[in-house]
Amino acid sequence: MNHVRFDAGETTLILACAIGEPPHMLYWGKRLQADVSPEHMTRLTTRQGVNGGEDVPVQASLALEPGLGLMGPVGFSAHRAGRDWGSRFVVTDVIHHDHQILIECRDAQTQLKLDYTIKYQPKTGLFCLSAALLNDGEGVLELQDMATACLPIPQHITDIIGFKGRWAGEFQRERINRFAGTYMRENRRGRTSQDSFPAMFLCQNDTNEQSGEAYGLHLAWSGNHRLRVDSLADGRVIASLGALLWPGEIRLAAGERYASPEIVAGFSALGLSALSQHFHQYVRDEVLRQAVRARPRPVHYNCWEAVYFNHDVDQLKAMATRAAAIGVERFVLDDGWFGARRHDQAGLGDWTVSADVYPHGLTPLIDHVTGLGMEMGIWFEPEMVNPDSDLFRAHPDWILELKGVAQVPFRHQYVLDISRQEVSDYLYNQIHAILADHKIGYVKWDMNRDLNHPGDVHGHPRAFAQVPAVYALIDRLRAAHPTIEFESCSSGGARADFGILNHTDRVWTSDSNDALDRQMIQRGASFLLPLEVLGSHVGPRQCHITGRTLSMEMRAGTALMGHMGLELNLLEELNGDIAVLKKAVSLYKTHRNLLHSGKFHRLDTPDFMNAVGVVSQDQSEALFSWAILHTNPHTVPGQARFTGLNPDKTYWLQLIWPQNWHSRTSPSITEAADLAGNGCAFSGAALMSAGLQLPQVFPETVFLFHLHVKAAQHG
Repeated sequence: MNHVRFDAGETTLILACAIGEPPHMLYWGKRLQADVSPEHMTRLTTRQGVNGGEDVPVQASLALEPGLGLMGPVGFSAHRAGRDWGSRFVVTDVIHHDHQILIECRDAQTQLKLDYTIKYQPKTGLFCLSAALLNDGEGVLELQDMATACLPIPQHITDIIGFKGRWAGEFQRERINRFAGTYMRENRRGRTSQDSFPAMFLCQNDTNEQSGEAYGLHLAWSGNHRLRVDSLADGRVIASLGALLWPGEIRLAAGERYASPEIVAGFSALGLSALSQHFHQYVRDEVLRQAVRARPRPVHYNCWEAVYFNHDVDQLKAMATRAAAIGVERFVLDDGWFGARRHDQAGLGDWTVSADVYPHGLTPLIDHVTGLGMEMGIWFEPEMVNPDSDLFRAHPDWILELKGVAQVPFRHQYVLDISRQEVSDYLYNQIHAILADHKIGYVKWDMNRDLNHPGDVHGHPRAFAQVPAVYALIDRLRAAHPTIEFESCSSGGARADFGILNHTDRVWTSDSNDALDRQMIQRGASFLLPLEVLGSHVGPRQCHITGRTLSMEMRAGTALMGHMGLELNLLEELNGDIAVLKKAVSLYKTHRNLLHSGKFHRLDTPDFMNAVGVVSQDQSEALFSWAILHTNPHTVPGQARFTGLNPDKTYWLQLIWPQNWHSRTSPSITEAADLAGNGCAFSGAALMSAGLQLPQVFPETVFLFHLHVKAAQHG
């Protein structure tokens, strides 16, 4: 078998995997006709010989290993005591099953085996690629660097969209033109990170949300990573993604194996939103537990920004009562319920209920919550320990550190080495006891500091080992408590990748509940993550992080476009705002099935505006959000052009948020078409081609438009 070809959706992938030759990607892009053979593609891509270069052009393999002799980037680096460094992997066998292929490679000289597993998604055309390295020789192999794969990108793909950010400002995008040399992003924080999310989109310079070719690549990994795009002098473009290793972190004895993180990659010729839809479908079909998918995402209340560490049972019961009256379906008790945790300087690691705060245990509060018809949730930060804790006093050697170097101060806490079985067992037993003894349906799993010095008790780096240890601990708890849902939180969205989503059910998108911040944070997160996993909360009237004061209409309308939750003191909010919030919760419940199953679209808008929408799979219904973030520089608002609708259908259009809204000035389409009342019918073609004249509005306002196909097509 010299070639393997996959066709799915709008994509074709052809791999060259002839026995005795290094494997490489022959073609990846727009779907080819069935009669286009791999042999034709091989001829079409024959590289031109050049003066001053090799007599025979060197093909770029999946590994880009040193033995190739390619004068460019290296994707693989390993040695045995300074020898056996020049591997050249050739295919020894190809095993093909349905939508999966195993390519087995070996280098006889260095006695290494390298296997690639590629799984193709028939619905979306995405493929998942992982690699496994086996030390098949004598002596310890030091693995210094290994990209999961190095993938060629067509030369006409000129732009790179990378993800940057910070705490409370995750998922920001940066679009640049490729340049001669190397674009590289590295992360050494020991978690996915907020400033270097492990994904990149590559596209044409005129690609936008609704048109143009785009490639998306994501490393499904919750730890240190490196992403790079190399634009070589000969015109070739190579994208590579892989774990970033500390020196000596991966040392393979004879017969030992290293498994790489997985790359999830996709292509679309229909723009960035269409490519995001492929990733969303993949998460829904392959990543999330189907039992969770089948259940409507409950309205969520988290008490953190309401009480912080000031837990009072009577006050929490009163909040729960008011939350239930608003329509909340899940009540989450956040940090401060355990040990000596009256502030952030003590108690982490001591996972027993505090008798000082809860003299009768958690049961009275849980009984109150569940008696109101809500589910109970609870917060843990298992990977951390405070120096001021019983756990640390008993086991000071359980932490990650660098011997002889002072710990970098970070939230008054250290990181536990959960790759040690006794540490993982302790955490499992403590958490399991809480979950087994209480009626709890939800766990918020937090992780609030970087791994600055990830060394174990013997001085070996353990940042890589920490990641699968986290996955295994969560899986062990999920197996013991299969009905409990888990949320991944890490100072907001610092651990929100496909790797952790394989073991959890929701991510906390950001610690910022400022609706203006959230509009762009949630837009960025939507490049890969579907709305149903994005925790999106209504925060206090004045945001605790930005100090900005925003209306309830703006806060609630923003939170509705995700997995809606509340994180504010319901006992202090104005009665008028509580009434508005109750209406928003009801609106979310009405439309959450659409939001969490339809096709998500981002619209191309000027900077002062953010517009997104969800269209049902059968195009019979849609919900679009237009958020006016800042002052419109134009006198009259522009046209809002919808997308994803059926041009041959007639849609009933209504402005459903803010409710009972009236335009500032007249004439206005709001009143002319009775949009805030009964609504008006328009053709899908007109809504997409001509668009809707937006009404005049103050900044910091979000509109929600609902569209549904009329039952009878008569007018």
